[in-house]
Amino acid sequence: MTVSALPSPALPETVTAARIGIGGPVGSGKTALIERLIPALQARGVDLAVVTNDLVTKEDAERLRRSGLIDPARVEAVEAGACPHTVIREDPTLNIAAGDDLETKFPGLQLLIFESGGDNLASTFSLDLVDWWIFVIDVAGGDDIPRKRGPGVLRCDLLVINKTDLAPHVGVDLPGMLAEAARVRGTKPVAATNARSGEGVEAVADAICRAVLFAP
Repeated sequence: MTVSALPSPALPETVTAARIGIGGPVGSGKTALIERLIPALQARGVDLAVVTNDLVTKEDAERLRRSGLIDPARVEAVEAGACPHTVIREDPTLNIAAGDDLETKFPGLQLLIFESGGDNLASTFSLDLVDWWIFVIDVAGGDDIPRKRGPGVLRCDLLVINKTDLAPHVGVDLPGMLAEAARVRGTKPVAATNARSGEGVEAVADAICRAVLFAP
C-alpha cells in the first residue's frame, strides 16, 4: 500500500515594516514634522509606530505620547548619550532593538519612523537601520546651508527645508535657497514645509508612501 506524503504546512509569510529615518540639526522641526506626518499617513491607511532618540532624556517620545495623535504604546525612546549620530550610524543596535520590539508588539505594522536626536550637517543614517531617510533643515539656520554641502544634505533621500514662514523675518531668500538645494542635490528631491501650519507635509507623506510602501 502506497501512502502519499502529507503536504507540508504553509509557513506564514514574514512581513517586516519599512523603516525610515528623520534627522537634522537641533530645532530644525523634526518632531513637529512627525506630528504632522502621523495623521497624514494614518489617513492613507498606514499602520505606523515611532522610535525617538534624545541625548539623556525621553522628552521627544513623551511629547508624541501626550499629543493624542498616536497610541502612546507605539512610541519607543532611545537615549543616545552625547553623540546622537552614533546610534543611527556607527552602532544602531539600540534603535534596531527598539524597532524589533514595536514590530513584535504590533503585528501588521507597516512603517517605523526613527527620529534622530538633533545633530549637525554631517549626521547620516546607517542603511542597516533604515531603508530611506529624510534630513530636515530650516530657513532660520541660514540660506547658506545647502552651499555647505554637508553629508546629511547631500546623501539623504529627501531633503526637507522647514519653517518657510520665517524666511522674510530672518532675511533668507527662500527661492534662492531652494534652487541652491536642488543644484547641490542633483536629481534627489527637495521639499519645502511649514510644519507648524502643515504646509508641504502632504507632499512629504506622499513621498514616503511612494518610496517605501510602493503606494501610487
